[in-house]
Amino acid sequence: MVLFRRLLGDVLRERRMALGLTLREVSAAARVSLGYISEIERGQKEASSELLASLCGALDAPLSEVLREVSDAVAVEEAAAAVVTIAVPRAEEVVASAA
Repeated sequence: MVLFRRLLGDVLRERRMALGLTLREVSAAARVSLGYISEIERGQKEASSELLASLCGALDAPLSEVLREVSDAVAVEEAAAAVVTIAVPRAEEVVASAA
């Protein structure tokens, strides 16, 4: 769950910055506290569906696009984790090859 929160925050921040908006501007448009939006962007807080819809509205971004970007980012993270898992030999393999 932490991975999803972090990636959602990354996507929201990237969209905000691409529009040249400040946290304060998004906060006013979404009618959400500046601190809470900041915590969401840093992956420290979860966004309810209502809050996420409000943020997407403030960013003029369809919720489906934001979730698709997050989904793509999750897939990249999963693929990277699978490569690391495959590349690291298990302890018994190291012992067996040394014998």
